[in-house]
Amino acid sequence: MNLSELDTTRNLVELFLRRADEKGDKPFLGAKIDGAWQTQSWREVADQVCLLAENLRRIGIKDGDRVVLVSENRPEWCISDLAVMAAGAITVPAYITNTERDHAHILDNSGAKAVIVSTEKLLKPLHGALLSTGVTEHVIGIEDLHRQQSGSFDYHRWDSMLTGDAAAARKAVEARIADIQRDRTACIIYTSGTGGAPRGVLQHHGMILCNVKGAAEILLNDFGIDDHERFLSFLPLSHAYEHTGGQYLPIGAGAEIFYSEGLEKLASNIEETRPTIMVVVPRLFEVLRSRIMKQIEKQGRVANYMMDRAIAISEKQQEGRKRLRDRPMDFLLERALRPKIRQRFGGRIKAMVSGGAPLNPEVGSFFEAMGLTMLQGYGQTEAGPVISCNRPKVGLKMDTVGPPMEGVEVKIAKDGEILVRGELVMHGYWRNDAETARTLQDGWLHTGDIGHLDERGRIKITDRKKDMIVNDKGDNVAPQKIEGMLTLQPEIAQAMVSGDRRPYVVGLIVPDAEWAVEWARANGEKFDLKALQELPAFKKAVGDAVARVNQDLSVIEKVRQFAFADEPFAIENEEMTPSLKIRRHKIRERYQERLDGLYRG
Repeated sequence: MNLSELDTTRNLVELFLRRADEKGDKPFLGAKIDGAWQTQSWREVADQVCLLAENLRRIGIKDGDRVVLVSENRPEWCISDLAVMAAGAITVPAYITNTERDHAHILDNSGAKAVIVSTEKLLKPLHGALLSTGVTEHVIGIEDLHRQQSGSFDYHRWDSMLTGDAAAARKAVEARIADIQRDRTACIIYTSGTGGAPRGVLQHHGMILCNVKGAAEILLNDFGIDDHERFLSFLPLSHAYEHTGGQYLPIGAGAEIFYSEGLEKLASNIEETRPTIMVVVPRLFEVLRSRIMKQIEKQGRVANYMMDRAIAISEKQQEGRKRLRDRPMDFLLERALRPKIRQRFGGRIKAMVSGGAPLNPEVGSFFEAMGLTMLQGYGQTEAGPVISCNRPKVGLKMDTVGPPMEGVEVKIAKDGEILVRGELVMHGYWRNDAETARTLQDGWLHTGDIGHLDERGRIKITDRKKDMIVNDKGDNVAPQKIEGMLTLQPEIAQAMVSGDRRPYVVGLIVPDAEWAVEWARANGEKFDLKALQELPAFKKAVGDAVARVNQDLSVIEKVRQFAFADEPFAIENEEMTPSLKIRRHKIRERYQERLDGLYRG
């Protein structure tokens, strides 16, 4: 892979077509169809991209028009995204979990002229928004859609949008994209919104190309990637992290992309597809760590001893303390324990990259100990989204997010806020000058994150500026650190802490369902999570977990009281974003009275 060519590539479509010409009939996109994994070649995908682009022009899509894309991860997502850009238009990805109100906001705010939607199920919440906003002229169904009363827009079948002369379409696309430069808007990605209405981030071609080059440079130099890599796409492609890291990075690297069938089948998909690179969020790693630890614990004393030794050796190595006397045990672990863990991830994983939210260092250290290279990245939609990433050659330190990537400038403001500058920085928010002016100042992106640079130039994030708890004495408390420690306890699945302008920190806790089942069985109780939470003994057991965490916290950080949530935080109840970050404002709205009650008496 020639990294220097990424500096002169004008746009993402040009990058893709160049790779398609190089790879030809080699497999590119893979998906499970009728129970079997099937692939499309680079050449086949390129033909479809160009035909779809020209048919979008035929129905009236012009330069700069916005086209909303609502689909689960699948080959047609990638084809649609590239075709919209090849038509000179702007892709507007939308989450498949969006409500009718969410869709209405995006359609109205973006002024979308067309919508590409994959299934009848996803059309249902979208249809009302299409009728109420009245801005969209065309709806394209990837699968057959039931023709409802359409109002002012026309329906188009997917196969009807892939007709024509592929060679002629390619020539037309090449002529058009010759005028699309790096500073032109490629897509508008609406932030998943941990607070307030989603804002449309203007991502230009150059910012994504800058990200691709920086990430590819790490993978090439630290892991020796070649043109036989395979990515497994799992996170929503409507999220900037997967859009860049799970789609355009593999395109830049000439890699294959296979699409997962979803969370419930992810484990089997990993074993079946045998990926070499995975882009995931911390919550997934936390769940996998918990499952692996439980399975090892059931295997008896020897297996548990080996796991403990693996973690201890890994922690020493991360601190730069390699000891000769650890070599025999490390050799044994490499033969007896780690291969079994690696096999669960397909046996070919070179690196797993965590992003989208802070990764608890303990979770990262666990996977490193199990022989899986874990990199933590950092960024936000407004920066393409990747700003920095851990890399072995600089030294993996799990409580940092690594040094800034190539082409990225970082400095720390007087109040500790992380500021970023470079081609990766957005041009602003769509139709929101006030927020643009607040976030972009003198060419610097104000991230809203608090942190510092360590002695090796690695970024260490302490918290979100706006999420920081300031107690009634003026002390600053970082909630994400405490929440991360709580959710590492086997008794606790999810947690949110609170305490702004209050004398101490309190918590809202969702017990771990598997642990609760075992507790109920051991204590002769019927499993009913709501009923169990009323039992003093059950609350004491969870309280013991909180007490264990408190032992490692300072006086101002300790969780003094806690209450149980009525149900898990989820995307469906709007208490988590699609990238599995908690929506604090939503949780507070629902449980404010309960949280206030923890300060009475």
